Amino acid sequence: MSSVLLISSAVAGAAAASSARQCVVVRRPRPSRSLRTVPVPDVQSPARPRARAHDGGPGAAELLDFARRTAADRALVASLPLDPEGRTWIRLDGPGGSEAWLIGWPPGTGTGWHDHGGSRGAFAAAAGELTEQSLAAAIPTEGWKTLELADGVDRERRLSDGRGRAFGPHHVHQVLNLSPDTHAVSVHAYYPPLPLMRRYSRSGAVLRLEEIERPGEWT
Repeated sequence: MSSVLLISSAVAGAAAASSARQCVVVRRPRPSRSLRTVPVPDVQSPARPRARAHDGGPGAAELLDFARRTAADRALVASLPLDPEGRTWIRLDGPGGSEAWLIGWPPGTGTGWHDHGGSRGAFAAAAGELTEQSLAAAIPTEGWKTLELADGVDRERRLSDGRGRAFGPHHVHQVLNLSPDTHAVSVHAYYPPLPLMRRYSRSGAVLRLEEIERPGEWT
């Protein structure tokens, strides 16, 4: 694992995850004016043995299997309202108490750099193509405000046609729809349900912690 260089001060935090099922349209910078709710069909996992993680929840492989199978559900994917100005999403019933989402990505949109507050997860492309840029480095969760990243930590992959990836609890990445004209849709699942997300900005090799979002602040 590549190293990172610490430069300044500390952060920490945790909170409970939300459980409401909803569809949301976000148009920055005033997302609070653009919420709407639609009914969502349940997504059931087939009954088959699964290796559980040490905490009793679904492991990354099970989350990835769920994301891939759900991405193949054409009726569910078609039920997601798409908006040309911002991402849209529907909350799903994930396996084993996990948090799951169906997300629409207009051309040119992305998440920005972030982590998942210690949750493991997986996502898969259901339509279009997404680009994931990630860091192959263990980023500390506290004790810093700015990091200088070591050489060689950047990774990039493109996901389309049901392809997906799983990740562990310390994963830092950003997800982008780089297409100039095509919407993308994807399925995401996390366990435990997201307690928080740390948002980062980046300039070259310098990564900076910008804010910590709690459940409800990203919906």
